[in-house]
Amino acid sequence: MEKRGIKTAAQNRKAFHDYFVEDRYEAGIELYGTEVKSVRLGALNLKDSYCQTKEGELFCYNLHISPYEHGNVFNRDPDRPKRLLMHKREIRKLHAAQKQDGYALIPLSVYFKDSRVKVELGLCRGKKNYDKRAAIAQRDAKREMDRAVREKNRG
Repeated sequence: MEKRGIKTAAQNRKAFHDYFVEDRYEAGIELYGTEVKSVRLGALNLKDSYCQTKEGELFCYNLHISPYEHGNVFNRDPDRPKRLLMHKREIRKLHAAQKQDGYALIPLSVYFKDSRVKVELGLCRGKKNYDKRAAIAQRDAKREMDRAVREKNRG
């Protein structure tokens, strides 16, 4: 019996700090058994990962899945490129978008959807330093306003 729904395994918070997310896509990921078990335990890191098309296929690089502790000889290289599964026309569309200056394909999260591992990809444009500072200032201002509202409601 399969579990229904979506369970997030990992998120790439750094991506939202470094990039503007223009568009989001869902892709399957080709994994081996022990890798899936490691993902279930949450033993993966998306921090510096990115995706590229190569000969009509989409690969994810630097997606680190730690070796499964009870896996012995079946464990794979934790940093091997993982193939992402999407329709051919979607891959072509992403390849064309990625060729544009300043665009990158970044994995935003890895999650389970009805017992299958899925990757949420973002078509992202890089932020400049002043954009990052503006985002931090905006977040701090929102935090201050929320704090002031809470204090007023309490008193």
